[in-house]
Amino acid sequence: MASHSAIQPAELGFFTTVAVSGSLSAAARDLGVSTAAVSKRLGQMEARIGTPLVTRTTRRMGLTPEGEVLLEHARRILGEIDDLEQLLTSAKGRPSGLLRVNATLGFGRMHVAPVIADYIRTYPEVDVQLQLSADPPPLSEDTFDVCVRFGEPPDARVVARKLAPNRRLLCASPKYLKERGTPQTPRDLARHNCIGIRQGSDAYGVWRLTPTKGGKSRTEAIHVRGNLTTNDGEIAVSWALQGHGIVLRAEWDVDRYLRSGRLVQVLPNYATPEANIYAVYQQRHQLSSRIRLFVDCLAERFGPWGK
Repeated sequence: MASHSAIQPAELGFFTTVAVSGSLSAAARDLGVSTAAVSKRLGQMEARIGTPLVTRTTRRMGLTPEGEVLLEHARRILGEIDDLEQLLTSAKGRPSGLLRVNATLGFGRMHVAPVIADYIRTYPEVDVQLQLSADPPPLSEDTFDVCVRFGEPPDARVVARKLAPNRRLLCASPKYLKERGTPQTPRDLARHNCIGIRQGSDAYGVWRLTPTKGGKSRTEAIHVRGNLTTNDGEIAVSWALQGHGIVLRAEWDVDRYLRSGRLVQVLPNYATPEANIYAVYQQRHQLSSRIRLFVDCLAERFGPWGK
């Protein structure tokens, strides 16, 4: 009988709230009960399971190894219950539950956050958590439901839906080109100040350029250098805008500056490796309406880029 089992379904949501709150008092606020009530219920859970789940200190609380395992499974089970409920009631078309989105820093801030705002307006019963990181988290970690990333993931066990094509472009300000001259061939870049971006697993300091015109389409790997380096793409673009050098940046990030003339494309007859934009999610989430509808919203927003 359920009442005698060590773990009761209703406690999965309770424990998840406690685990992510960071303290018993914060969990009590989230649950709308007293700290003593949270502490008592947690103690009862631990007594039934027969192992401590939480390490308590005055300020913070952490999870024991058993608590970590319980949290991981509780999240997955609760997600699957949400999905099941939505499958059985999909005619209503009202997704609910938690949607965890991961995206890169600049792109997430500028392009994914507005899509989330539109999505929540349409589907207000979904709770969305947006996490931005320099690199995509490992697919094996259950830390996100949808990851918006550049480049197709190497893992075939996930669904990767292409949202938009994306090129990286070489750009500089008119001021810089006037002072230092305009490169005519990739080799000319060696004499220029090239702004370095250390991001992800990209080979830092090497720009790969392939001619787009003429019969010869051999890729050249150019070793570039400069006196400015950052791990933040927006800063690199701002340095280029100020006339400090040439930057290699995704089209979505510099498009508005190219249109306004604040940046000029350098070596436009050469292509760099594409970094197309994908929405990535686990195959088991294909049936989840909140995930499917969110990916549809992304595709709708980014679709025009492909035209």
